[in-house]
Amino acid sequence: MKKIFFALFFSCLMFSSVLAASVLNVDSRTAQKMLKENADVYLLDVRTPQEYFQTRLAGAHLIPIDKFLARINEVPTDRPLMIYCAVGARSSQVAEYLARKGYPEVYDLRGGIEAWSKLYKLPVLSGPP
Repeated sequence: MKKIFFALFFSCLMFSSVLAASVLNVDSRTAQKMLKENADVYLLDVRTPQEYFQTRLAGAHLIPIDKFLARINEVPTDRPLMIYCAVGARSSQVAEYLARKGYPEVYDLRGGIEAWSKLYKLPVLSGPP
């Protein structure tokens, strides 16, 4: 089932004809600064609920990648978006998709929450929200 979803998701990425914006990759320190300085940034976690409960960034909105297309209407079009996952693979796919759909300001957290918490030793939350 997941393989079918990812195949469809990649197809949407490849055949999307609108390329109005590009994705900006940011490291954890830059992302932390952006989140502190701009409360308007919409922080999107595209991991599974289990991953989200284990560890997450404060203020993150969870939309798992396998539910993303069905819930895309939850993602604001008028705010900067910062997207993350565990290490950056899933978030980069979602970020590229959103940029191609015309979302104007899309950031991808390079290295995901793994880099944020282990490499940069920045704070995370755990447990249910």
